[in-house]
Amino acid sequence: MQMIKTPVNGMKDIEPREMEIRQFIFSKIRDVYSRFGFSEIETPNIEHIENLLSDQGWDNEKLIFKILKRGEKLEKSLESGKVEDIVDSGLRYDLTVPLSRFYSNNKDKLVLPFKAMQIGNVYRADRPQKGRYRQFCQCDIDILGESTNLGEIETLLATSTLLKEIEFDKYNFSFDINDRRILKAIVLYAGFNETDFESVCITLDKLDKIGFDGVKKELIDKGYKEDNIDILNSLFDDYTGDPVAAIKKLQSKIISENTNLGANYDSPSFEKDFINICNNLIEIIETVTKNADVKIHFTPCLVRGMGYYTGPIFEIKSDKFSGSVGGGGRYDDMIGKFTGMKVPALGISIGFERIIGIYLEDDFKVPANIKKIAYLIDKNLDISKKSDIINKALIERKNGNIVYIAELSKNKKVQCEKLESFGYPDFQIFNQ
Repeated sequence: MQMIKTPVNGMKDIEPREMEIRQFIFSKIRDVYSRFGFSEIETPNIEHIENLLSDQGWDNEKLIFKILKRGEKLEKSLESGKVEDIVDSGLRYDLTVPLSRFYSNNKDKLVLPFKAMQIGNVYRADRPQKGRYRQFCQCDIDILGESTNLGEIETLLATSTLLKEIEFDKYNFSFDINDRRILKAIVLYAGFNETDFESVCITLDKLDKIGFDGVKKELIDKGYKEDNIDILNSLFDDYTGDPVAAIKKLQSKIISENTNLGANYDSPSFEKDFINICNNLIEIIETVTKNADVKIHFTPCLVRGMGYYTGPIFEIKSDKFSGSVGGGGRYDDMIGKFTGMKVPALGISIGFERIIGIYLEDDFKVPANIKKIAYLIDKNLDISKKSDIINKALIERKNGNIVYIAELSKNKKVQCEKLESFGYPDFQIFNQ
């Protein structure tokens, strides 16, 4: 059988130039998030299939790389002919589900609220395209056990600090923010039933990709009324500009015209709850913008494509990328599925691979205070002189500099050009 030299479709090899940028950003992530009190943990790439198929990941659960049982267990299971009987685990599609399992298994050892940092690969059997791979790195911070909006405030401040320290502010990044409960009120206001919420949101989450015309067509195909869909669209179009003013405008409209909100909402109770939800979001926006030079937009059509979000949700946007370059939100119900007890939780993930792709396109140079030097030695040089050169290199290395030693090539020009592309601007050539 002939060996294949290219990576599996949807995966990629990482060359030294990219690896240098990745390591620079990893170091910044660890530095910045540690300063905000986040502790780094690690969870396995492989997760129990029951956890992955818990109706929390929406469409991502269709993209799981499933792992077969092994040995005798597999042989016995094959007799049934059912896929679910021959699989017992899978590659994780995000870091949130494994974190929730980690917390439930280790909660007695952890301080509350627990501020977790995770950096690791996740896997989705998606269609590969620019900025989207089947294996990609996620960098998450999560706060478990914090029920107040201090969690959202800390998370957004930490993330904006990180993006500035890796010089991503030159791409004019901003945060889109919404609340799943506000989105639910909008969907009900438009005349949909409460039981329709998840189905409507799964389609709305495709808005960036297929536009509202595509969303409308898909919702009509699902059997929803065109009038309800048009009301939904009108609500999304009306609330732009100043985020606080936009939230107050939507709050006023929903409360004064809540005839479509359905039998499950008692009006007095709903009004009080909805006002509190809106005020909570306003507090987050005002506190973050007061303490960090960052733009926040209220985006009532923002969904985030996971079923586990229960409150505020956010995405990172940039002029450099058409989609998001990160996102997250509050997921207060997930940990309870493991422990039987409700634990408030929220987190955010930066789009690490997308940021790396942007930096590679723009030929980003990693800031460095150290020198990178190439020593090129003629192959006929006397052994004692070679020893002196090696000693000189060791002194440079002890001083923290990087020294690359190699035999001088016959094609010196090409050799130097390649070294320069690897970040070696200084060459010292040692001839006889």
